[in-house]
Amino acid sequence: MQTEASISMTNIKKSFRNFELNIPSLEIPKGFATALIGENGAGKSTLLNILAGIRLDYDGEVEYFGGEKDEKVIREAVGYTSSGSYFMPHWNGRAIAEVSSLLFDNFHADRFKELCKEMGVEKLNKKVYEMSDGMRMKNTLAAVWARDTKMLMLDEPASPLDPLMRDKLCNMMREYLEEGAGEKSVFFSTHNISDMESATDYCIIMEQGKVVEQGFVEDLKEKYVMVKGEVADAEKAQKYLIGFQKGSYGFEGLCKTDDLDSLAGLDIAAEQPTLSQISVCIMKQYSKLG
Repeated sequence: MQTEASISMTNIKKSFRNFELNIPSLEIPKGFATALIGENGAGKSTLLNILAGIRLDYDGEVEYFGGEKDEKVIREAVGYTSSGSYFMPHWNGRAIAEVSSLLFDNFHADRFKELCKEMGVEKLNKKVYEMSDGMRMKNTLAAVWARDTKMLMLDEPASPLDPLMRDKLCNMMREYLEEGAGEKSVFFSTHNISDMESATDYCIIMEQGKVVEQGFVEDLKEKYVMVKGEVADAEKAQKYLIGFQKGSYGFEGLCKTDDLDSLAGLDIAAEQPTLSQISVCIMKQYSKLG
């Protein structure tokens, strides 16, 4: 599928003592929800901080919205949420709205209050340090959704949320894209895609600072199949499987559709994988975890 890019990256590098983010080329498709998937420490937050302008000490080039150069326009157009501390501890909901109004011309205080109410944030006088992790994230999401933006960058937005709120977040993301009629984009990170798969159009899988797989979800589900079989066939099948796992009752793993003929003659079952299965198997292939 040919698409425009909301953000394009070239030769992005950022080195730490025992880690390097290294992305030769990457595009985030315009008009879709893109999930950045990877285990903790894969480089997701580092990349998001670079794209959001939080981290400036990196090599490479980032192009926004087809070549937009005005930093103020870009800042107004992008709504960013952090997985860590985002607001000052002594702020309450009213202070969040007041500061957001000062920082962003496109912030709507009435919309913020309505969003807080919809997400179950009843008390705007409660201070940030008194809030649970989930309640802090709700305030953060409300502040971002209360702005008129072209793109949302959400760093692990689902992690502190309960299942019902994760479902609502998926709906909010879909509605945001629908309202944009192809002009708005969402880019969010997660280490567990299972609860967010319904809101994901495109995914980028990272391991150890590198992009190891990417594509539209439906294309990836055609590229791979999930294979399960009997223990007796495990050794023969293993070399064709990604994320191979064997137990006392059988084995399973991800197989490229093009390699499925190599398993002919074995007693196996092949089924369409979920995005979660694809992600976990590919992450296992590159992970340092045993």
